[in-house]
Amino acid sequence: MALIRSVRGFTPQIGKNVFLAENAAIIGDVIIGDDCSIWYGVVLRGDVNSIRIGDRVNIQDGSVVHTLYEKSVAIIGDDVSIGHNVTIHGAKIENGALIGIGSVVLDHAVIGEGAIIAAGSVVLSGTQVEAGSIYAGVPAKFVKKVDPEQSKEINQKIAKNYLMYSEWYR
Repeated sequence: MALIRSVRGFTPQIGKNVFLAENAAIIGDVIIGDDCSIWYGVVLRGDVNSIRIGDRVNIQDGSVVHTLYEKSVAIIGDDVSIGHNVTIHGAKIENGALIGIGSVVLDHAVIGEGAIIAAGSVVLSGTQVEAGSIYAGVPAKFVKKVDPEQSKEINQKIAKNYLMYSEWYR
């Protein structure tokens, strides 16, 4: 069973039909929506500020979501896929975005709806990633726009696949 721990009077709230891997840690002021999957070794550490996760989000193995004390919150929209070993620190990830494997998204960055952050990228604090765009590199820079419908379809397919994978573990 996942580690679910209250801190500073905040107890994590978990939605319906959520898969929590046995060694995931959900701590403090964390709210997770419905139909999400939180995979092995994930840490959602809402000890110093809040973490809000929408519906149908998958946070893959080894990822960490954290914030700055009294300065930033982490907000993750619906149908978001966060790849393996990603760090989200006090950022906003809008609906349908994809954060590639090994990426880092820092405080006050905003990843627009349907945007894609390429694997291994570092999105610096305060960066505003346009909806439907691809950013890549260290630091992450604009690469190109993608067809919003195509991006939405790809990102929703990944989110749905992870929902299916989580059913294998129930």
